[in-house]
Amino acid sequence: GFTEMMLIGIVALVVIGPERLPGVARTAGKYFARLRNFMLDVRADVESELKAD
Repeated sequence: GFTEMMLIGIVALVVIGPERLPGVARTAGKYFARLRNFMLDVRADVESELKAD
C-alpha cells in the first residue's frame, strides 16, 4: 500500500542519498520493466504451448 511505499522511499533516501536516488530509481525501473516483459513472454509461450496440445 501507500504506507509501505513511503517507508521504502524514506529508507532508500537515507541509505542511497538524495544525489544518487534518481539514477538508482531509474535503473531499478528499467530492470523491473525487463523482468516484467520477460515474465509476460514466458507466460505467453506457456499458454501457446498449452493451447497447441
